[in-house]
Amino acid sequence: MASIYDFQVKDIKGQSHSLSEYKNKVLLIVNVASKCGFTPQYEGLEKLYQELHEKGLEILAFPCNQFGGQEPGSSEEIQQFCDLNYKTSFPLFEKIEVNGENSHPLYQYLKIEQKGILGTEAIKWNFTKFLVDRSGKVVERYAPQDKPESFVSHIQKLL
Repeated sequence: MASIYDFQVKDIKGQSHSLSEYKNKVLLIVNVASKCGFTPQYEGLEKLYQELHEKGLEILAFPCNQFGGQEPGSSEEIQQFCDLNYKTSFPLFEKIEVNGENSHPLYQYLKIEQKGILGTEAIKWNFTKFLVDRSGKVVERYAPQDKPESFVSHIQKLL
């Protein structure tokens, strides 16, 4: 059976990384978009990262253009948007698909490990969040409308 640490991802600059780089960390994995009603959550994500990164939290953001075409930009444009508007310091990765036949293998895994409402696997919208504990177990799935500050206590328990 696959582990979260078996997956390869590419950062926003196209460099390949193994998620094994994040062993023994608590991970919050989020599909993001620059032109979404939930985009202001970047601010909450950055605040969370600043407060808890040194305690072992990593936030991994994966841009996705599958929902209303809300992430149309290139990698450079996405990086610039995040830098200028939210001064994000957590890792940004290459734009991926999270649903359908071209869904990134990481998201195929996440959706099986933590199903959505009524047992559905599909990602419903941008800013769906998956929480992974230090052992690599996907322990929670948060809906797009769940703001990062609403589940800080859950993250802190895992740290």
